Amino acid sequence: MKKAEEMQIIKASEIARDTVEMVLRNRYISQHAAPGQFLHIHVEGHTLRRPISIADVNHEEETVTILFKIVGSGTRQLAANRPGMSINALGPNGNGFPVLAQPGKTVLLAGGGIGVPPLYYLGKTLKSNGVKLISILGFQSKVDIFYEKEFSQLGTTFIVTDDGSYGGKGFVTDVLDDTGLFELYYSCGPGPMLQAMTEKLKGKPGYISLEERMGCGVGTCLACVIPASNGDGYKKICKDGPVFHAGEVSL
Repeated sequence: MKKAEEMQIIKASEIARDTVEMVLRNRYISQHAAPGQFLHIHVEGHTLRRPISIADVNHEEETVTILFKIVGSGTRQLAANRPGMSINALGPNGNGFPVLAQPGKTVLLAGGGIGVPPLYYLGKTLKSNGVKLISILGFQSKVDIFYEKEFSQLGTTFIVTDDGSYGGKGFVTDVLDDTGLFELYYSCGPGPMLQAMTEKLKGKPGYISLEERMGCGVGTCLACVIPASNGDGYKKICKDGPVFHAGEVSL
């Protein structure tokens, strides 16, 4: 069982509509976090912790960056914390993205909304390994967009919005035919998006990361189970995931 860690807030700012970027300092978590893992964060006045993906890590400064959307009282309370304060977190939790691509290969990163953050640390890791990156980032509207510049520094980046207010109009899957060839894909976002991605890219090797409400966050309470696609029981998103091989679970 992982022990809770105190993480000092170094920076906190709203970088898009109701979207907060928070930089946290903790030596243990910063040295052990892998792309695709998450923190399970305690929020004052709330019983259940909030699972939030790790967006970036700086080993030298011993910091971890998270991004989250303000969607209720818990995330609103978390967003109210200011630099100099501390938060309590379990982590790093879950199984992250397997970093499989070899130097010179081309990989697609496809994220929707708050599913975008965990792909950034993955993209930085892949690029440092000599992998060529193509990214598709989907948002509701222009005011919801974040990290466009950061992903563009990693490789070719496409932006789509539901309402067409910025970039292409439509969904992440609408751009797949425009990306060119790639050997492997990684995707994170809402269930319907992942369902469409895995269907359209059937037969192509890939990994998906699931967003889910959780209870314990460590595989004990069974609040975040999902059926295995082979009919052999269930997978725990918090412990067996949140990353799964495309087709491993029934979406």
